[in-house]
Amino acid sequence: MSSSSLHSSSSSGGGAMENRRGVNKANKKTTTTSDDIRESIFFDESLQFLSFNQDGGCFAVGTDSGFRIFNSDPFKETFRRDFDGGGVGIVEMLFRCNILALVGGGAVPKYSPNKVMIWDDHQARCIGELSFRVPVRAVKLRRDKIVVVLEHKIYVYNFSDLKIVHQTDTWGNPHGICSLSPTQESCVMACPGLIRGQVRVELYEPQNVTKFIQAHDSPLRCVVLSLDGSLVATASEKGTLVRVFDCQSGCLLHEFRRGTDRATIYSLAFSKEKEWLVCTSDKGTVHLYRIPEGSVMGGGGGGGTGEMTHSNSSDNIAARDHHHHYHANSGNNTPTHNNNGHRAPPQSPMTPKSPSSMLQSVISMGVAANVLPKYLQAERSFAQFRMNTGGGGVTPAGNYHGESDHHRTSEFPEHSFGFCKASFSTSKDNRIVVICADGNYYKLEFDPVKGGSMSSVDYGKFG
Repeated sequence: MSSSSLHSSSSSGGGAMENRRGVNKANKKTTTTSDDIRESIFFDESLQFLSFNQDGGCFAVGTDSGFRIFNSDPFKETFRRDFDGGGVGIVEMLFRCNILALVGGGAVPKYSPNKVMIWDDHQARCIGELSFRVPVRAVKLRRDKIVVVLEHKIYVYNFSDLKIVHQTDTWGNPHGICSLSPTQESCVMACPGLIRGQVRVELYEPQNVTKFIQAHDSPLRCVVLSLDGSLVATASEKGTLVRVFDCQSGCLLHEFRRGTDRATIYSLAFSKEKEWLVCTSDKGTVHLYRIPEGSVMGGGGGGGTGEMTHSNSSDNIAARDHHHHYHANSGNNTPTHNNNGHRAPPQSPMTPKSPSSMLQSVISMGVAANVLPKYLQAERSFAQFRMNTGGGGVTPAGNYHGESDHHRTSEFPEHSFGFCKASFSTSKDNRIVVICADGNYYKLEFDPVKGGSMSSVDYGKFG
């Protein structure tokens, strides 16, 4: 059979038919608002995208000429694909199998930024595509679902046949904020709602219920689910607080303080057993938070939750913004599943307490719950690590309890740190892997009992 694809173009003014071979050879330079809206976060201009796979065991790098896949721990490049003069702006892995989702990016995109290409690396070619009228902001995969994030809408498809099963409108979402649980036991998606700071949690299986959580007053910047989809962590554009909610009830369980100054939260990630939460931001510090068992705060973070049930039927779905197609000779289209600090002397009953210790005592008794600002009630990070952009050097965070630009030295000027993401190692429970837009790789370890400064046990370059 011919490998050419035939479908209607959904772009205004587009031709009625496209030939796949012709499109692949063209690789013409295009102007796209996707790259304009996406932050200029990469110091290495050849890098276009960074992301971990579902369990953090691998990470993918999109470049101006293709993509590369690395093992997270131990750090090692596993394979790469170089295209002739074509950039890749999104590379979404499906665990470690041969199926990936690609979206064109860079000055000369390999594919249109308005398309999601389903890539089979065993066959070294695309076996399907999803086309849209507007640029794709993000793609999320699990073994039975594909989620495509546009700026104001999200589509959910079956992986096996690319049949659309759900769609939802969202608050303006230029950063492609969305999280999808990867486990087979439950299918949960979290994304922005239609109200500023609201999180929409779709409990697809087995309940088919939608939860609305008013997580923040400011627009959302980061949302991530635990692996089993039971918890959701959120951060707003303000970036001072990180909140953790129960997905079933919508209740606020924990509130963590990153710092008092505004920051851009780049990533949040839960550990496999949901004991820890790691956070990265443009302040250059990796924060680790301990997640105690049970509900601590109660109630909603920003003022309430809501719920609605919905049907899985796609009969009423208007699919005007998208078009999908599997190639006729794609074969098997179903993815293969391959402080060292000194101890303070004990205080006598007559010794006056410091203001900070008095404040902590008041907070611990619950007296200040309705009096103190939220950022004073929130729990501080358990362990920290300060990164240095200069040549891979690192500065331990020491006994560090939140960032302030007023205390920042000339070595760490404001906005000197680029985009970075963190995930937990699949090799060791107290190990964190950090990947940065300057091509730096860090492997960190923390003391699960004492906390404090994390240590760098490995460093590498992938850019």
